[in-house]
Amino acid sequence: MTSKLRRVLRDERGITALETAIILIAFVVVAAVLAYTILSAGIFATERGKEAIYAGIEEVRGSMELRGSMIAEGDTVAGKVTKLIFTVANVAGGEPIDLTEPPNNVMVISYRDENQHHTNITWSKAWLGKNDGDELLEMGELAEITIDLTAITGFTPTLGTNTVFAIEVKPGRGASLILERTTPARIDKVMDLE
Repeated sequence: MTSKLRRVLRDERGITALETAIILIAFVVVAAVLAYTILSAGIFATERGKEAIYAGIEEVRGSMELRGSMIAEGDTVAGKVTKLIFTVANVAGGEPIDLTEPPNNVMVISYRDENQHHTNITWSKAWLGKNDGDELLEMGELAEITIDLTAITGFTPTLGTNTVFAIEVKPGRGASLILERTTPARIDKVMDLE
């Protein structure tokens, strides 16, 4: 028994250089796969972030802005506003905006006050100054938008005195233009709603 014990104690077998190299290579392969996965995920996330930024820039570039104030025409006998008129322009560096009139319109205009909300109301446009003859609002062009409130189906109560209302202009692409105004205490034939 002692001879067996001596043989076991003298056995100096251990991990050889080849086994060490295999283990080291396995660690390197696992580390390389992990690094590739992390880099791929980072590149993918960066690309998605870049796409979101470019989409946001495109949205902003397609916006319009109000030029001047909103004009209201009124019926002094009935004491109500009958038309709203305002001028829009393309923002600096903006993409063209389609101003095809209803019923084939891309741009949607909505009206709301404390009593009602009307979506996709009828509106018309007139070009002011230079225009290249198409239906697109482009840089350097001005379009006057007219909303005939008497043509809105179910528009009750009518827009009278001291009423807060909002017009929301939603182009096909780009940010909405929200115009919130209050009618004056007395309805005149022409009113400047600042």
